[in-house]
Amino acid sequence: MKQHTVIDSPYGPLTLVADDGVLCGLYMTGQRHRPAEETFGARDDTGFEEAEEQLAAYFAGDLTEFSLALRPHGTPFQRRVWDELARIPYGETRTYGELAEALGNPRASRAVGLANGRNPIGIVIPCHRVIGASGGLTGYGGGLERKQRLLDFERGTAAPVAPPLPLPVPEAAALGSRFRP
Repeated sequence: MKQHTVIDSPYGPLTLVADDGVLCGLYMTGQRHRPAEETFGARDDTGFEEAEEQLAAYFAGDLTEFSLALRPHGTPFQRRVWDELARIPYGETRTYGELAEALGNPRASRAVGLANGRNPIGIVIPCHRVIGASGGLTGYGGGLERKQRLLDFERGTAAPVAPPLPLPVPEAAALGSRFRP
């Protein structure tokens, strides 16, 4: 049975989704490929304490590796890509080609990119650590500004706690006054 909660972060509200008590989703506001709200189950703020504690420690700069039980839903190939993402060390990046090579198929960089974009547990499964072959930022479901901020934060070139990114007005209104810009 799925349930969800919404927490605040320096990168805007995050929706945490659990499937039978195991984290299966972490979505940012306005995220590309974000599932419909009705698929998240009932709102229930209990049962997410460990995820909230680890995320708070991460955002404070005190945690560099998550140790949460995860249940990302996806194809076998997507799950292989997400497992490889989880191996990218804090503060480092990899290219789509390097990930494809690590998966044993150096010509699969496009497929790796597509799987990366469908990552259902952002930040914890660090898809923000993947960059283009030229070293530049490429797509990120949470937006390139968030991706840059996350990378700068992990590299120590940004303050651990920054003000939340502003929400587009319709999304802020939907979340309630607590999250309005």
